[in-house]
Amino acid sequence: MSSALSEMKHSRQVAAAICMRGMRRIKARPVLIVPTIVMPVVLVISFTGAFSSLTRIEGYGTSNIYNWMAPYGALQGAVFAGIGAVGSSADDLEQGFFDRLLLTPGSRFPLLMGTVGYSAFRALIPTTAVFFFSLALGMTVPGGIIGVLSLYIATSFLAVVFCLIGLVILYKMKTQRSLMLMQVIAFGALFISVGQVPQSFMDGWLKIAARYNPITNVLELSRQGFLGDVAWSTTWPGLVALASMSFVAGGLAWRGLKKLAP
Repeated sequence: MSSALSEMKHSRQVAAAICMRGMRRIKARPVLIVPTIVMPVVLVISFTGAFSSLTRIEGYGTSNIYNWMAPYGALQGAVFAGIGAVGSSADDLEQGFFDRLLLTPGSRFPLLMGTVGYSAFRALIPTTAVFFFSLALGMTVPGGIIGVLSLYIATSFLAVVFCLIGLVILYKMKTQRSLMLMQVIAFGALFISVGQVPQSFMDGWLKIAARYNPITNVLELSRQGFLGDVAWSTTWPGLVALASMSFVAGGLAWRGLKKLAP
């Protein structure tokens, strides 16, 4: 019993150390986080300008374009926060530091959890930046604090999802080039969704793809508090989508990590 508790304590310490190592890397080199903040803010600026006239059409969901686009921008920042965490692991792998971690005694699971935890914390930065930037430009939050909480839950866990997907690819390719593939997957998943317009405004294959894209459910989870009151009927599909993607990607990432040889 005592040995099991000791092993659990050691695992938590290793995971926390890896997570904090990532945060210290940001503190030492703040430029690493700049694209994760700037890109979603630029997206909010450009998309609010491009799509603002659509808010006058009945059925768009809101008359305030910032209420629609800010959660979308925050989710994009979260996705790239997850990819950024994978980038840190890719650096460690290419420089040999990860090999030393693999040779240490004990389970490899904390190595995975530390990176995942780092991605979740990293996602808080662009989410907060987009939130306050959009708030300053006129965004409102009809759903109150619960609506804001829904946004942060969605962004943190989506960062975890894309971090796990990225780790699956990284453990297979073992190179920084895996990040380019991740960016293609990320842009595709985000743009084939209800990011810009509701499903009712779509037609053909795009409407079908957006309907079955789990990111759509996550977007609706994050956005609901900015369009009105938070409802369980909108919340649970987003939570199920996040849990399902995390479970599948986490299982594949763990399998890849176990096969990884130093």
